Amino acid sequence: MNFVAVDVETANADFASICQVGIVVFKNGKAQESWESLVNPEDFFDGINVSIHGINEDMVAGSPIFPNILNIMKNYFENNVIVSHTHFDRVSINRAAEKYGKVFDVPIWLDTAMVVRRAWPDKYASRGYGLANVAKDLGIEFLHHNAKEDARAAGEILIKTIREIGLNIEEWIQRVKKPIFNRVKIALKGNPDGHLAGEVAVFTGALSISRREAADLAAQAGCEVAPSVTQSTTLLIVGDTDIRRLAGHEKSLKQRKAECLIANGQSIRIIGESDFTRLVAF
Repeated sequence: MNFVAVDVETANADFASICQVGIVVFKNGKAQESWESLVNPEDFFDGINVSIHGINEDMVAGSPIFPNILNIMKNYFENNVIVSHTHFDRVSINRAAEKYGKVFDVPIWLDTAMVVRRAWPDKYASRGYGLANVAKDLGIEFLHHNAKEDARAAGEILIKTIREIGLNIEEWIQRVKKPIFNRVKIALKGNPDGHLAGEVAVFTGALSISRREAADLAAQAGCEVAPSVTQSTTLLIVGDTDIRRLAGHEKSLKQRKAECLIANGQSIRIIGESDFTRLVAF
């Protein structure tokens, strides 16, 4: 049970705006080593993100930019299975590398959200598989939205799943490539085996493709697509031209409502269209 768990936090809805990275090395089923760094994203900090992880511009003022920690990350990742809870972290790391003209390819990556959805399908197949909820169910205590703590929790989720279900890491790497259920048809909206199954997506702003095309992509990846932000919403996809703060620009009503719900404790991830296309193409 040897692997490396990773998690990142971002300064705003752009996945490339990494402001913290946490890595935990697991050997023989136990956390043996860890590393964490604040990162200067060279980007603005959105208040909603700051309210979640508590990191602001002043805190990262003297921190390295992402290219300056790439070699450290590569040293940890080399010849290891890399683990994270959902693949948002994987996309974010690749986007941050691309932002600086770098390539950061990890050959073996295991998503623990996809693991638990298959380990306990009656409970997590379509919803409830967020890091905090699964950790609570498995009795794992951690400080949520701290990158190193989130990475450790993801690793411990994998360890507990391996011990309870009996499949080893290599077997889980193969299992997550297969459908959650052995039956073809399930009464769910969206692709029930998609890596975003259980997410409820809403679109706002000007997109580069039609809303219908975007909705089809989301549904193929497993999302239920809704017309407006509600207490069921988990993803808000914002047009790239609307993701930046411009002089005199106001966020859409949907985005303001989503941020209000986030402030009241609802788990909604706000992402740009470019990052959305990466997620559905995974």
